[in-house]
Amino acid sequence: MQILSNLLAESLRGFLNGLAAAVPRVLSGLVFLTLAYVVVRIVLAIVDRSVGRIYAGDRALIGNLLVTVVAIFLWFGVGLTFLKVVGMGDVAASLGTAVGFIALGVSYALSEMIEDTVAGVYLLRDPDFNPGDRIEAKGVTGTVAAIELRKTRIDSDDGNRIVLANREIESRWALDEHAQSEPEPVAEE
Repeated sequence: MQILSNLLAESLRGFLNGLAAAVPRVLSGLVFLTLAYVVVRIVLAIVDRSVGRIYAGDRALIGNLLVTVVAIFLWFGVGLTFLKVVGMGDVAASLGTAVGFIALGVSYALSEMIEDTVAGVYLLRDPDFNPGDRIEAKGVTGTVAAIELRKTRIDSDDGNRIVLANREIESRWALDEHAQSEPEPVAEE
């Protein structure tokens, strides 16, 4: 019975000592999270405002994508730093490494989608490629109806709406020169 009470007392003492050591770390972590939340919100507001000025109107998709990427990186950094503040630095290092490998695998699996998105950014920024332009791309001739981050919609001459991946268009497209020329003036009588 004496052994059991000694074991129980030692376990309780170890638990209370661990709890006393953890309270300052947890409080530091909560203070860090509060400050990080405020800083991240301010940074994201500044980035959103700045990107909104650059990518306004029909190019707002690019701005939204950039703000989302910045937010993901900021919050991931906050999470890893929080783990370090509360004394779990080894977990933060392992998590950072694991997420890196996962991101590598995901980027490989989604490489065509990423390629479409990058090509979409280029097409959205291209001053020669706009909705309403007549183009020829991948054997399709028609009018650009919409440019999105991953796809471009073209109204073909036969009345169909064709949806093409941006990577297929960005690599090789041409303005339809016949549609871009000025109409001939009508002779007055």
